Amino acid sequence: MKSVPIFSALGRRARPPTIARLMSLALDNPRLLSLAAGFTDNRTLPVAAVQSAVTTLAGHPRDTEWLQYGTNQGRPRLRELLATRLAAQESGLDVRATRDRLFVTNGSQQALYLSMQVLCDPGDIVLVDRPSYFVFLEMLTGLGVEARSLPVDAAGKIDAPALAALLARMQTRGELARLKAVYFVSYFSNPSGRSLDLAEKNALATTLAAHGAIVPVIEDAAYRELWFAAPPPAPSVLTLPAWDRFPRLYLSTLTKPFASGLKIGYGVCTDADWLARMLHTKGHHDFGTANLNQAVCEQVLAADGLDAQLAVSRPAYARKMRALHTALASAGLPARGWRWREAEGGLYLWLEAPVSLNTGLDSAFCHACVEAGVLYVPGELCFGDDAPTNFIRLSYGVLAEPELAEAGRRFASVVGTFGS
Repeated sequence: MKSVPIFSALGRRARPPTIARLMSLALDNPRLLSLAAGFTDNRTLPVAAVQSAVTTLAGHPRDTEWLQYGTNQGRPRLRELLATRLAAQESGLDVRATRDRLFVTNGSQQALYLSMQVLCDPGDIVLVDRPSYFVFLEMLTGLGVEARSLPVDAAGKIDAPALAALLARMQTRGELARLKAVYFVSYFSNPSGRSLDLAEKNALATTLAAHGAIVPVIEDAAYRELWFAAPPPAPSVLTLPAWDRFPRLYLSTLTKPFASGLKIGYGVCTDADWLARMLHTKGHHDFGTANLNQAVCEQVLAADGLDAQLAVSRPAYARKMRALHTALASAGLPARGWRWREAEGGLYLWLEAPVSLNTGLDSAFCHACVEAGVLYVPGELCFGDDAPTNFIRLSYGVLAEPELAEAGRRFASVVGTFGS
């Protein structure tokens, strides 16, 4: 009789990620135009900057440390460059202290996993934005952690009185002890494209503190530098006084603004014990993010290559967003009851369909879109609880403008057949 593995509770909870299912749909249909995966634009990837960085590194044959293992926390010079860049965005940040609190990861996704792995046990609760990053939500499910949505008003802004009521109910039910963290994507959110304003950030901190919920906060700023006309004005939790009493983890990345294939993310953690435990666990994962990739990014930052790349990619993404928006609007979707905002940055449009239309992963509408040759992310995946079934995330990151226009036309043709 053949033996089979006996899996841990974590192993038993493991499921294939939904993004893999969406990608397989794209591979199975070569004519399909994917508006699903949040990939970056192949045509604007910084080949010359990466080539120059590698050439510079290889120009010193006696200095080969960049091909050796690196340190668990990340290359010191890279951490200093990242801290300096962040301090230029956030007045009041000390570069040296930020450098010492900063760690480099395999994309910001690893930092998210590390933060949850050391904070949460199965059955714990994390408050998440509404809507939220669906890959993070899947991660919580895999860890056995419950995601609960931060209440929002009709405009999608955090509703502080409703949050106060939620925290009061949790207190009454004895659930606050299980609340281990708060997570939100603060700038040009994945999926909604919205940025939190200063009043929302302050109200969120004040409401949590008033109910004794001074728990770790994770601010995901992956898209902060992908603005179109102007950078978002609200500071991060690192410098807002309302958040001073909270353990804070600020996450960002070089994958979205520079080159996704390098998989270099980073976090800044204000709590020394939390940081140490994440680094201990990271040592068990990989004992250090790829040193070559870090060295390339270090060279790029030192040569102002990130700013040069952003000068190319920001207007390119703005044009791509308008191409998709225009295709949808000119096809008459607003007259059919569909709503969305033009994005001011990031990679996504967040569409709300009439409430009567089910756009879920297994819906007739979703299958019809795939048959018509267009793929999207069902919005139902982006809610921690009480998920509506009439939202859609569209990414304009990877397709060229003519392809985006065609994808928009295909999508709109399906909308027409469903009578919405």
